[in-house]
Amino acid sequence: MGAVVFNIKAFRALYPAFATGCGSAPSDDLLEALFNQASTLYLDNTDESKVQDLKEREQLFFLLVAHLCALRGFGSGQSGGQGSGLVGRITSASEGSVSVSVDSAGSNDQSWWYLQTPYGADYWQATAPYRTMVYHPGSSPSRYPDHYYRPVRRGR
Repeated sequence: MGAVVFNIKAFRALYPAFATGCGSAPSDDLLEALFNQASTLYLDNTDESKVQDLKEREQLFFLLVAHLCALRGFGSGQSGGQGSGLVGRITSASEGSVSVSVDSAGSNDQSWWYLQTPYGADYWQATAPYRTMVYHPGSSPSRYPDHYYRPVRRGR
């Protein structure tokens, strides 16, 4: 089947917020490093991946890399690629004495990290079919010989 090779030119064309010449754009080396991180920690990039279609897997990697860039503040117009440090959705803000409140309503333990950016939310939605239960039909382990189910033997 193969593995996805990260195409930086296609990534920058698809996500112009991270293109060179746009404020705080990540370097090619950083994009490559983020792709390596994504393919190691978040999405399998081998023949054993649940996502077998290479085009679909490439698009998922693009979303993951864009999410990782956005979390680091790239593409937001901030200098130096520093993120805001806020995690969650802003629910209220004040101006005098500066006050900001955030929450993570509508998310669960598995999704909150992805729902911090639009790219992560897109990734979370696109991978929904791969997070469902898979049923493998077969016999119950309790019916295996000498395992959990041990019939009473009479007439010893």
